[in-house]
Amino acid sequence: MTRHHPLIKACLLTLTTAVTLVCTPVRADSIEPLAAILNTPGSAGLGIAVRSIASPYLGGGTRSDLLPLYLYEGERLFLHANRAGIKLFNEGSGQDGQRIDLFVEQRLEGFALDRMPPRLTGMAKKDPGIDVGLAYRLRQSWGTLRAELMRDVGSVSRGNEARLGYGYEWRSGPWSLRPDVSVSWRDAKLNDYYYGVRVNEAISGRAAYAPGSGIQSELGLYGSYDVSERWRLLAGVSATVLGTSVKNSPIVEKRTLPAMYIGAAYDFGSPQRQRREGAEDTSPTYVKLMYGKATEDGCHLARIITARCLSTAKINATNIAGVQLGKPFVQSLNGWPLDLAGYVGLAYHDERGLQANGAQLDVFMKAIYYGFPWSERVKTRLGLGVGLSAAQRVPYTEVISQTGKTTSRLLNYLDPTIDVSVGDLFGVRSLKDAFVGFGVSHRSGVFGASRLLGNVSGGSNYIYTYVETAF
Repeated sequence: MTRHHPLIKACLLTLTTAVTLVCTPVRADSIEPLAAILNTPGSAGLGIAVRSIASPYLGGGTRSDLLPLYLYEGERLFLHANRAGIKLFNEGSGQDGQRIDLFVEQRLEGFALDRMPPRLTGMAKKDPGIDVGLAYRLRQSWGTLRAELMRDVGSVSRGNEARLGYGYEWRSGPWSLRPDVSVSWRDAKLNDYYYGVRVNEAISGRAAYAPGSGIQSELGLYGSYDVSERWRLLAGVSATVLGTSVKNSPIVEKRTLPAMYIGAAYDFGSPQRQRREGAEDTSPTYVKLMYGKATEDGCHLARIITARCLSTAKINATNIAGVQLGKPFVQSLNGWPLDLAGYVGLAYHDERGLQANGAQLDVFMKAIYYGFPWSERVKTRLGLGVGLSAAQRVPYTEVISQTGKTTSRLLNYLDPTIDVSVGDLFGVRSLKDAFVGFGVSHRSGVFGASRLLGNVSGGSNYIYTYVETAF
């Protein structure tokens, strides 16, 4: 093994992290059954998958969809791609246990205005909703029972849904197979929003229609194969059966919606905690302060990180300022000079009077490499964060770049950074764990291929400077 081999491995892992943005859906509007593959507190993972699903809408055909899978399973908090929440109650482990979650979830239903089936022309778009819910799970040797109550709080449908489900898992060596069945009751507001026809949308052959409440069911079969201790292949098939009232809608073509899923996931695990089980956590907490400016139109991320474009906007210039808190969950991965950390960031957009200012919440995992030949003298770190960004309102730079196209408050988030130790630069030992550097706050929609991200094909970039220290 050459001296540079760890660097090559680190670069490959960083590239893998950047590429493995997308994963596993399952119900027609949820990713939960395939996303729930982490069970060890402190575990984190990323994956990539493709879903092919029949559209219920008239002339909608079959579409392929990429859905980011960002996974974190903590003692109290969890992130499952399009669902995040708090464990209000969590008792037991292994095959037995009960759990109650309070969660927020993006509902993956509807269609964007620029992806409307041609035969639905003249209708309003059907936006994805934001649901808040309460979930109960009972896991026993005979299987897992689930119950969920959900309500739209995003002022989209204002509808409610109640779900009951059952699943059973068989394991044999590296193979896992899990059949799953669920039934849900959807109220009139929810069904009317996604499958109804308003009076002003009615035309010849498309009468006004209000489905009312109804029952929807789904049967699925999901499997995984452990390629290694960390890598896992995922696959699944499912069929969703719409209720009679929804099926009778003049804009619905199919009653049964088949779907297929295939992908892969990498589980970073938590070896640091496993080595010190029961011991007090002494890993550092990172605190980062940042300030940046929007780039000029056409100054994309690839050009920025290759130093081919470092210009900030002169016209319609906007700024961003924020704070990020990070915690490493794996240090010196496999003995390499590479740490993996989880970050939560809150940023504030100064729109300079072009529109109302707004906040932005970023949740991401970050790979940090520090094995450069000169790092013994001046510690230098190269980082790449991958996660989700939720904006209070779509930033102005995205609004003007997406004129006439779909925008979304929820987008993929990338955070490439480079920094150096302040203590090493100035010979002050007490500041060795304080860093100064540059980064890019990047929001994107994965080229319009992900319904979770609003099928957005653009995004925004802010070049920022920052200081970060460890406590």
